[in-house]
Amino acid sequence: MRGSVLKTKSFPHSDNHAVGSGDVSMRAIRAVVAGRVQGVGFREATRRRARELGVMGWVRNGEDGSVAVHAEAPAAAIDALLAFLRDGPRGAAVAELAVQDVRVEGHEQFAIRGVSAGVFVVQQHAASTRHFDLRLEVDGTMRSWAVPKGPSLDPAVKRLAVQVPDHELAYNSFEGATDGGAVVVWDRGSYEQGGRVSWPQALQRGHAVFVLHGQKLRGGFALQRTGAGTGEKAQWLLVKRRDEHARPGSDVVAEQPASVLSGRTLEQLLEQEHPLGHRQ
Repeated sequence: MRGSVLKTKSFPHSDNHAVGSGDVSMRAIRAVVAGRVQGVGFREATRRRARELGVMGWVRNGEDGSVAVHAEAPAAAIDALLAFLRDGPRGAAVAELAVQDVRVEGHEQFAIRGVSAGVFVVQQHAASTRHFDLRLEVDGTMRSWAVPKGPSLDPAVKRLAVQVPDHELAYNSFEGATDGGAVVVWDRGSYEQGGRVSWPQALQRGHAVFVLHGQKLRGGFALQRTGAGTGEKAQWLLVKRRDEHARPGSDVVAEQPASVLSGRTLEQLLEQEHPLGHRQ
């Protein structure tokens, strides 16, 4: 603690905090650190200290100026991390630390949440068939899935997503005619990598959680591989997670068909580029 009066709040321990850990000494906590804790390197310092201690979980900035932490590890390592959080890194002034025991979730990394992992784009494509292509920037390339019916904001809807070859980042802004077809940029923006497992390992295992910050698509999504296949043509399911951006019963593809670049729909582009034979 530097230049502040620290108040510590503790909440009753959960009876289930060791569930799923296989080790009764495991403990999981959620902590909220208040004070002058943003803009001083608090998240990065917390990640470094957690990794030194072998603690798994995440840290993120709160909208109210606080820093939130989820941590799980043997009890002694949690106590050591909490001791760090009470003081914070150089330049921080911790005024209050609220701690609550929670269930162990099984995280395999300690990550900074709420930061961009790169860009995403959804392109609508008329070729031999019409479909949407979801692309996520991972390690300098755009990992890609063809989504025949397009994405949905309804958590009850599971969309087939077929893995296709990676694309270059330069293709993200392409909109126009192709050989007998056309492409429009249906949505684009940045995204966060989430989940308990680090990327790209999450994709390799076949379950990846991410948060989209687009003009049409926002909030949490998940890609779940089905079957044993991997690589190109592997089948996945694209699902909207239940959060404040979910819209049960909606059809965002039908409601918002136009390009975010030009305002044209795919049909309008086809009529313009292939007026004599645009029906694909």
